[in-house]
Amino acid sequence: MPSLLHEALVELFRNRPVLAAELLAEALAVPLPRFTEARIESANLVDVIPRELRADLLVLLLDERPVLVIIVEIQLQWDPDKLFAWPAYVAGARARYRCPACLLVVVPDAMLAARLAKPIAMGPGHSSIVPLVLGPAGVPIVTDIQEAAERPELAVLSAMAHGRTETGLEVAVAALVASAGIEDDERKTLYADLVLFSLNEAARRAIEALGMRNYEYQSEFARKYFFEGRKEGRDEGRKEGRDEGRKEGRDEGRKEGQLEPLVHMFERRLARPLTPEERATLVERVRDQGVERVADAVLDLTPEQLPAWLATGNDR
Repeated sequence: MPSLLHEALVELFRNRPVLAAELLAEALAVPLPRFTEARIESANLVDVIPRELRADLLVLLLDERPVLVIIVEIQLQWDPDKLFAWPAYVAGARARYRCPACLLVVVPDAMLAARLAKPIAMGPGHSSIVPLVLGPAGVPIVTDIQEAAERPELAVLSAMAHGRTETGLEVAVAALVASAGIEDDERKTLYADLVLFSLNEAARRAIEALGMRNYEYQSEFARKYFFEGRKEGRDEGRKEGRDEGRKEGRDEGRKEGQLEPLVHMFERRLARPLTPEERATLVERVRDQGVERVADAVLDLTPEQLPAWLATGNDR
């Protein structure tokens, strides 16, 4: 299941198609062709490649005709399969729209971003495709309220990238103010959720001081993924509990398996069954001293000495 972070990042680019072009130009210094429109197109490329290939988002820049296809991929973890799929995405989009195509990979983790920002070799002849990778450090820091209001998706992305840094409070305030000005209630609450979810402890305390203590997710989008994530956590916890219970049961079973021969030996030497108190002492002795030392005791002590040993728990 896609995570909240993955789907939220896709949503930012979907809500502002030109965001992909802005980041290419401003964050990655990629020269762009002149364009007058940016729009979202189908990311399913099966019509040009004979297999199911679906990117996270496909942004088409137009100047009356297509001038550039930007394939947007949100990558949260290492996936070697993407090194084979991504070139197909680029080739398929280029063939569909008959214009240049590029791949923008947005990565919230700096180490993963560095790993992905390498050419993907296509074969002999020095041919390769180079992903344009945007890590957290490359996302612009948006603290200006007016700029944030004009480009709220960029402001929210800035808060998500820098909310746990020393500028976390500034970018959060700018993003929250920008989000408050959005007319679409669902979009407004989603952006507020994402900003508050991304803050460091100091910034969160400062925001709470403004009256947002014990904040609960407001948007249906965030609640859906938050509660599903929490359910998965509970399910995983129950599974771990069951596994741990089974392990403890096996351990207890092994202990019982070790104990029964000792009980039989004691009862043979005493010529009577052990009392519940004596069995409890025997269990304690096995736990503290081990099976071999307890077995030595049952063989070395006389039948007259064994009751005292079981009653007091003293070493022989």
